[in-house]
Amino acid sequence: MSWVGRRFSTSESDESVLRRRGFALGTLALSLLAAAVVGWLATDLFAYHSVNDDEAVYLTQAAMLLEGRLFLRPGALAEVVRPWFFVVDDGGETLRMYGKYSPAVPAIFALSRALTGGYVVALVVVAAGIVALVAVLGRMAFDERVGLLAGAFVLASPLFLFTSSVYLAYAPTTLLNLCFAVAYVRASRTGSRRWALVSGVAVGAAFFARQFTAVLFAAPFIVHSLAVLSRALGTDRLRETLVRTAAVSVPGLAFVALTLGYNAAVTGDPLLFPYEAFAPRDGLGFGEREILGYVVDYTPELAVAVAVEALSMLFTDWVAVGSAGALLAAVGVGVAALRWRRAGAPVAPKSTALSVHGVRALLLGVAVSVVVGNLYFWGTHNGLANGLVDLLGPYYHFDLLVPFGVFAAAGVVAVADAAVDAVEKRRNRRTARVALACLLLVSAPVVAAAEASVVADPYEENRLRTDNFETTYEPFERAEFDRALVFVPSPYGDWQNHPFQYLRNDPGFDGDVVYALDDGPDRDFQTLAAVENRTLYRFTYRGTWTGAVEPVDSELQQLELLRGERVDGETTVGVPSGATRVSVRVETERGYARYSVEGFAEGDAVDVEWTVTPDGVRVANLDRTGGDADRPSVPLPSGASELDLVVRFAGTAGESVTYRQELTVDRDGNEVRALWPPETRVCRLRTECGREGTWVGPDGDYLDGVSVATNATASG
Repeated sequence: MSWVGRRFSTSESDESVLRRRGFALGTLALSLLAAAVVGWLATDLFAYHSVNDDEAVYLTQAAMLLEGRLFLRPGALAEVVRPWFFVVDDGGETLRMYGKYSPAVPAIFALSRALTGGYVVALVVVAAGIVALVAVLGRMAFDERVGLLAGAFVLASPLFLFTSSVYLAYAPTTLLNLCFAVAYVRASRTGSRRWALVSGVAVGAAFFARQFTAVLFAAPFIVHSLAVLSRALGTDRLRETLVRTAAVSVPGLAFVALTLGYNAAVTGDPLLFPYEAFAPRDGLGFGEREILGYVVDYTPELAVAVAVEALSMLFTDWVAVGSAGALLAAVGVGVAALRWRRAGAPVAPKSTALSVHGVRALLLGVAVSVVVGNLYFWGTHNGLANGLVDLLGPYYHFDLLVPFGVFAAAGVVAVADAAVDAVEKRRNRRTARVALACLLLVSAPVVAAAEASVVADPYEENRLRTDNFETTYEPFERAEFDRALVFVPSPYGDWQNHPFQYLRNDPGFDGDVVYALDDGPDRDFQTLAAVENRTLYRFTYRGTWTGAVEPVDSELQQLELLRGERVDGETTVGVPSGATRVSVRVETERGYARYSVEGFAEGDAVDVEWTVTPDGVRVANLDRTGGDADRPSVPLPSGASELDLVVRFAGTAGESVTYRQELTVDRDGNEVRALWPPETRVCRLRTECGREGTWVGPDGDYLDGVSVATNATASG
């Protein structure tokens, strides 16, 4: 080789090395940025988790795996500790519960907790990995510039930012799918069986995590693999192709077997998935779909309408720079098609290395597969209906970020190259580069504004909810529990962690605190019998639970279990402004009694001394004026029940304020038990007002003059 040839070759080699190093450093920088941003969002914006209560399912399953459990065995606590989306299996010797989701993603969270002491590192690593692998895939499909920009486009997409920052399965499954795709392309280009094996393990793990998601992503690759195999028939490459295909398929099928084995272990049937055991009609297909009483006739027409709405949201509000990003992706697809035609429009894949055109075709295939496949699943309809998509994005289409990022990057590079070429033809290359730099500077504020516009709305909506969550959970931040039992409300039904997923039990229900539903006198006393020697608390709030859209005033009250032949209680209530008359009433399931109050004035307080015995309840310091029983006390039913003390103030114009105290009691022979203090409501214009009127201490927002004080003792 001549000196000139050697110099040219060395220069070309150096340039290639510099490109590779630049790409590696750029990818590392993007990955670190993704890790930092997602770590911040996960710990700040979602400090108390999102309003998608499925996070608690994954984290509870992760905690179970850390203790070596596939099942919860709550014993007598079953009715008050059932977590959201857990299946109850009472067909064996003991009742057990298991999550409706695969344990694959919880295992990732559990590994993070085991290695670092926290779950958030898993989110950080997943986010960094996604950005890095999208960059690698972009380079495989085009070049280094496209690769780096592809990672940047994914990183800047709100769907990536918000969904990757919560403990759900979408981002981790996409990471596994990307591992599969990159390893598959590398195996095809190098003939490496090791890379083929890696791709098989990755796609198998993705299948274990989310079966339908993995199948949709892998479908184009499966078609390509079969086409390559068919092209190799009758050639000397057949054996090599068969071995490489087996290296992908065997570990993939092993994970399919693992999935079926897990099904058999928890549901008793390898073909019955846990989500089907939870809701048999919450699956794929058209027709009547149903989950927890929510029924939809999911027709193909509805599926298309849902897909159009979801994709419209995705490509206008949830990808980098919104509609401009979608337009750039369309340009990138057009560029890929044009280059494919210039290359002779090859259709059948070669049995040799996968070309750049082949990688681009696979990415387009993923896009088509995800869009068409999700028509067959009604989950997106639910996400749109319950508003979760508005907060986290169309997460069932999360995998579309991969082809979007690559083709949007290709569109940017194509536009930039075209601009440089146009200027270079009229001037020179240096002028063209200066013009490109100026164009980038001018467009930077526009791009930043477009990016801010798509990120701002979901950020603000999630921030609103987190601020309200912070107010809700504020009493718990001050509390230090040591063998505690906390009764929690259930605004959405008999579920733990729905909505209060920040308050999760240990899998063995033996931690410093046990959270149990406050679900009526019978269950409350059954809960007390099931957990002994714990300090008792009641978590309550004033207001209507709106999914953290509106704030509530919360309180964590310490309770005392009073026990004896009699319980003597005293309630002192303030006289509201404008009150001119007052009545007192006690109620049980067996009757009621009325009492009169003589002599009170605005600004005063009214004392009510009441006594509870096995014979019943009565007010001791006021004159009785009526009721439905002749005996001095209003009788109590046997067993657990609720008795109410009602003090109603009224004014001359018909206005009223009612204090209602609801005491949980248990009558057993010659003994009564009472959970003190009673739940107290302060109602305006009504005698009952639910949690909207809950008394949460003197700092609440009440009418002038309103106050409540209570104390009680047990004797005998």
